[in-house]
Amino acid sequence: MLATPWICRSCVRSLKRIGFSSQFVRRASTVDSSVNLPPALLERARNLTAEYDELNAKLLNDFDPKIAKRAGEVGKIASAFRQFEKAKASLSELEGLIKSDDAEMREMAREDLADTNKELIESGRNLSVALTPKHPFADMPCVIEIVPGPGGTEGRFFADSVYKMYLSYCANQGFRAKAVQYVTAEGDGSKKGNDGEVALQEATIEVLDEGAYNHFRGEAGMHRVQRVPWTETKGRTHTSAVAVWVLPSFPENASAETEAEWENPESDFYIDASEVKAEKMRASGAGGQHVNKTESAIRLTHIPTGITVSMQDNRSQHANRTAAWKLLRSRIAQKRREEREEQARALRSSVLSQSQLTRSDKIRTYNYSQDRCTDHRPGLDMHNLPDVLRGGETLHKIITSVQTWMTEKDIQALLADEEAAAAVADSKAKKGK
Repeated sequence: MLATPWICRSCVRSLKRIGFSSQFVRRASTVDSSVNLPPALLERARNLTAEYDELNAKLLNDFDPKIAKRAGEVGKIASAFRQFEKAKASLSELEGLIKSDDAEMREMAREDLADTNKELIESGRNLSVALTPKHPFADMPCVIEIVPGPGGTEGRFFADSVYKMYLSYCANQGFRAKAVQYVTAEGDGSKKGNDGEVALQEATIEVLDEGAYNHFRGEAGMHRVQRVPWTETKGRTHTSAVAVWVLPSFPENASAETEAEWENPESDFYIDASEVKAEKMRASGAGGQHVNKTESAIRLTHIPTGITVSMQDNRSQHANRTAAWKLLRSRIAQKRREEREEQARALRSSVLSQSQLTRSDKIRTYNYSQDRCTDHRPGLDMHNLPDVLRGGETLHKIITSVQTWMTEKDIQALLADEEAAAAVADSKAKKGK
């Protein structure tokens, strides 16, 4: 084990090489001898590893589904902790060999030191990731909502491009997705954008695969576009924006467990039906005589929050009602989760709080004249904008980079929480003396 709380230059280079920000490297360098993990976090890892061993011992004698499930939950932490401890022991051994009287042994130890440092840092990060609590909606399907932001008709045109981009991306990556809602803007129906886009009022895509929420949650936010509209006679670049929301959803066929979740007042997805105002309407826009002559459209309003959902894409009023309730539950659950996360952020340091982005922030810019897509969170610039809008590998690289950035933020939040808890415990201990 290192004798002092520092990170060597080789470790710092390795941290930056595997994606950590300079701010995180500085934070890590002030933590104790375990490179980037505070003692409280390591103690939690030790306790969970011991629990994992006890659970496995019980399962050898008698299989119990609940015990097996818990063992599966803590198994990754136990594995990551053992790899971390192994790397730390190797580093300690090499440091001892460097002090050896044998010159050849010292040289061999120095040659292995850099690789072992890197292994320690990577195993420490893997342990941090394993210890970071998984988002409660991570394993769920998701709903992607696309709504034009500032920018008038040009913003509506780009909303159509974003809608098509996500549908294509899902097809390219093997996600099962379906269009739940696609409503064009009244009055702009005959107009076309740069690439033949339709003026979109709002659209909703449901990604049916479990785990889709975790994959797409980083897409929530304001997507800005900078381009010269084909109607622009003076060649000026216009800036517009599109809002994207990513909400948790349920599998297509609701199970008994899912329906129980809807009825549980403690659940994020619970809605008191008496607090919802339901209205029947005639659908607007294209859709044939049946849609326009019957009141098949449904609008639900959750009175306490003012959240409203309208659904008109199905000919059946029952189908529209079912889809509207499902979307309303998703919006309510997301709002409740965001409120709790905001309360948690308020308890952390101001620096960390300021680094958190919400869905109202500009997260990405699509610049047509420079053939560039920039994600402002990891600070990533990618060219080949047409491939991004086709939902190709360039977009996949951007989404993967955002996922890495979010993981780093989750780790920082975890470290901040542990440090805050340790500070509170230390303060109480001093007052008790």
